[in-house]
Amino acid sequence: MAYEFLLPDLGEGVAEGEIATWLVSVGQRVAEDDPMVEVETDKATVDIPSPVDGVVAALHAETGERVAVGAPLLTIETGDGGGEGAPAAPAAAAAPAAPAAPVQATPAAPVQATPAAPVQATPGARRAARELEVELSAVAGSGPGGAVTEADVRAAGGAPARAEGRREPLRGVRRRIAERLAESHREVPKVTVVEECDVTELAARRGELSYVPFVVKAVVSGLRAFPDFNATLDGDDIVYLDRIAVGVAAQGPRGLVVPVLHDAADRTVEQLDAEVKRLAQAVRDDTVAPEQLRGGTFTVTLAGKLGGYFATPLVNPGEAAILGVHRIQQRPVVRDGEIAIREIGLVSCSFDHRITDGTRASMFLLHVIDELQRAR
Repeated sequence: MAYEFLLPDLGEGVAEGEIATWLVSVGQRVAEDDPMVEVETDKATVDIPSPVDGVVAALHAETGERVAVGAPLLTIETGDGGGEGAPAAPAAAAAPAAPAAPVQATPAAPVQATPAAPVQATPGARRAARELEVELSAVAGSGPGGAVTEADVRAAGGAPARAEGRREPLRGVRRRIAERLAESHREVPKVTVVEECDVTELAARRGELSYVPFVVKAVVSGLRAFPDFNATLDGDDIVYLDRIAVGVAAQGPRGLVVPVLHDAADRTVEQLDAEVKRLAQAVRDDTVAPEQLRGGTFTVTLAGKLGGYFATPLVNPGEAAILGVHRIQQRPVVRDGEIAIREIGLVSCSFDHRITDGTRASMFLLHVIDELQRAR
């Protein structure tokens, strides 16, 4: 019996997954709970086990191909013959032989052409076929189950050789990051305001703690004072959110991801520091849970020592703004008419101009800076 396995629900807000690695092949026997495929989403990489015992009969997607939740993933032949207790089909009763009739010549019926079976091909192959005007049915497939791949089509169509060099497909989290950044650049009318922040006293007081929890605390205060920065667009409405959830950008092996602190307002700076360090380590180890990457209402990014003097972070789609803390270092500044050496960093606020404006952004930013410079 053929069991068609559909891509299961991979978590809240996840509509599709990308095939990262097939762990089985056509003809391979699998047991229930054996891992079959690694699927990447914009949240995490998930191993999907087999729900039944059987033999893999077909794979319905290639490595790197995206599959919608609920779409066929693979087919497993379980060997069941219709289920236990299924009634057998009744045998046909023998019909009495009919008397022979005189043979008469009749005109031959016109031959009906048998419709061609649909060609099994990947979406990329179909796009390439349209681009190169190649007939898919004339291309020999080299993919799973004989499916025609994009490479097959390009080879058949005599496509010009592509640039030489090592290639790495844009997949999984890296592709999702690219899509979201392109969406932000395309759809959000972003403006950035910048101010200096003197953290000399904070640098002396923070001890072993990082700057991150102090920034998060200052941001929470700013979002309470300026709720238009804790907002989102919903159609023609601006929604001022009741909850505050601060995402903190962290670098991992698959790119920059943003784990979310859902209860930042209720934690001390010591508790925040421990939680931020735990999440950052999970990002570096690529073990951060999908639920820890959802639900942010505002994002902060701290460049650290490797960051540039200044940058303009992109607003995360669905949020109103992002706050950036750039490289902090000793700089000469004027204080009370005297030149002094202070710990100075630039702090930026990039915001969605559809939701708020530059005056409000400057007020919000100065509020956050004031909180940082008075932080205890």
